Amino acid sequence: MIDSPRPVQIDPLGLTRQLCEIESTTYYEGAVGDFLAQFLSLRGWDVEKTPVPQPVESSTAGARWNVYAGIAGQTPDLVFSTHMDTVPPYIPFSEDANFLYGRGVVDAKGIIAAQVAAAEALRAEGFRVGTLFVSGEERDSAGAKEANRAPKGSRFLINGEPTDNRLALASKGALRVILRATGKMAHSAYPELGESAVHKLVAALSRVLAIPLPVLDDVGPSTLNIGQIRGGHAPNVIADKAEAHMLIRLVGDSAPIRAALLEACSGLVEVDFALEIPFVRLRAVEGLPTMIAKFTTDIPELSNWGEPLLLGPGSIHVAHTPDEKLAKRELIEAVELYIQVAKRLLA
Repeated sequence: MIDSPRPVQIDPLGLTRQLCEIESTTYYEGAVGDFLAQFLSLRGWDVEKTPVPQPVESSTAGARWNVYAGIAGQTPDLVFSTHMDTVPPYIPFSEDANFLYGRGVVDAKGIIAAQVAAAEALRAEGFRVGTLFVSGEERDSAGAKEANRAPKGSRFLINGEPTDNRLALASKGALRVILRATGKMAHSAYPELGESAVHKLVAALSRVLAIPLPVLDDVGPSTLNIGQIRGGHAPNVIADKAEAHMLIRLVGDSAPIRAALLEACSGLVEVDFALEIPFVRLRAVEGLPTMIAKFTTDIPELSNWGEPLLLGPGSIHVAHTPDEKLAKRELIEAVELYIQVAKRLLA
């Protein structure tokens, strides 16, 4: 069980409000990174800002960073980490007596605030802790990959994602797949003169949806979502190009799924495995409630930062939706929960 709450040095509700008033959809995290770096530095943390490269398609978005804060001259035993970027669109912050609303309150700016408050309380009691806030988690874990090149020697990493303040025993992986079909353009009145890329793609997707996916008894099934389809020029034109973007949530090795996709799509479309984040199992802490995270996190890309745990306030069911909200009480409870879990790990 968790000890009774104690006062904390930072108001996590106020810090969440400040963070959520800064728009930081993926690729545009620079401003929130600057704010956090200044905020932590003014509170006496030793702060490092590490540039995170932009991909070609967002090269005009400006500079963005990872922000690490530690105790000067010390190697941290434990680091709290989560991400600064959010999914689009930006939703302005608001609140009432019981809830915070807006983009990022759950995923993951409320978590940033809770982790900062917990780290401050632990530092005041003499624990060697740090915080790591990264860019790009919602797209390709670019910030986590950059951070993994320069770990700080920590023994434990508490990664923050919305788990309803329950420790995750596992986190599903992700396999991002792009199917690309090519054909020959022609007048739709004479289909025999062309070759429809859209028809090829539809046939391939039908086969893909029939693939049986793996299931783990204690975790659940792999799942597949066809999130985007585009192609063609007009209803009266035979399409010469078409593509679909899919995301598969993994519960194990991706090799059998890759092989099945290649076989299903053979002769119809090209298959591009654009991104893979592996499935991971995680530790429990005695006496604390647990869950299975059906989503993917930065944890596999932060392997050099110590043994990972996954924990945070809020529900993943409202993340990435227009109704993102976080109960104020749950955010306050998360601060104490982070403190108590850290103390158990470091005892």
